[in-house]
Amino acid sequence: MSETSTFNALRPRLFAIAYRMLGIRADAEDVVQDAWLRWHGSDQAAVQSPEAWLVTTTTRLAIDRLRARMAERESYVGWWLPEPIVELDERTPESHAELASEVSMALMWVLERLSPEERAAFLMRQVFEHDYADIADLLGKSEAACRQMVHRAQERVQQQAPRFSVPQEQHHALLGRFIAAAQVGDRAAMKTMLADDVQLVADGGGKVNSYLHVLHGAGRVAGSFWSLEHQYPQQVVYRQARVNGGPGLVRYVDGKLESAQAFVIEDGRIAAVFIVRNPDKLAGVPQTIF
Repeated sequence: MSETSTFNALRPRLFAIAYRMLGIRADAEDVVQDAWLRWHGSDQAAVQSPEAWLVTTTTRLAIDRLRARMAERESYVGWWLPEPIVELDERTPESHAELASEVSMALMWVLERLSPEERAAFLMRQVFEHDYADIADLLGKSEAACRQMVHRAQERVQQQAPRFSVPQEQHHALLGRFIAAAQVGDRAAMKTMLADDVQLVADGGGKVNSYLHVLHGAGRVAGSFWSLEHQYPQQVVYRQARVNGGPGLVRYVDGKLESAQAFVIEDGRIAAVFIVRNPDKLAGVPQTIF
């Protein structure tokens, strides 16, 4: 197999690693391109496992880029959410489940609270199933230290992970009812579909108005949807979509894209809402009503 075909065969995996580390498509693509340049200039005859070499190189490049981005994220206005992966076409339930388990907004939200090395260790172990010896070699740490990092990260993820598996049909039906209530500003109906301790996280990036604090509680979250409809009566339109592999919506105001939204659904009610409003992160989403 040629160096190009070897790399192209592994490109989807390398992009998956980079996106999960960085949360921005352009940054992930840059990392993959850097990995290609290093692969092209390497002594490939001396490489025992091209996959291991490329995965290690991509992960290290992603760690370096994430470290460089940390200062930017610390000064980011409001909460930072990843660039959403919005799918408008129908795929198999199996493919949805696989994507949702690996890049859900809820998972990416938790990963953002980890250090670059913790994030890499967790992803390599829990998502890509590398053994601890490989992770230790990649990070230049002991296996014991890597086990501890993964353990700490896993505890944080489990605190945020949905406690129930909900069939896709129920997701669709619940969001359909929620859309119907939101579009007429029926705050009481929306509250019945929200968990009492629901939280809403919004990312405007300082480019558009957005909540600078996490909203908690069914009343406040329902009120946020009600207030938009109240401000723009009969101009707010929702479309269901898959956002990072899970249930989601895209929202248009006066015919123009306003946000992409990911939902966590537990026990028949909405437990969390993640809203990306920063226009820089919405370039891949249809900008007008489809």
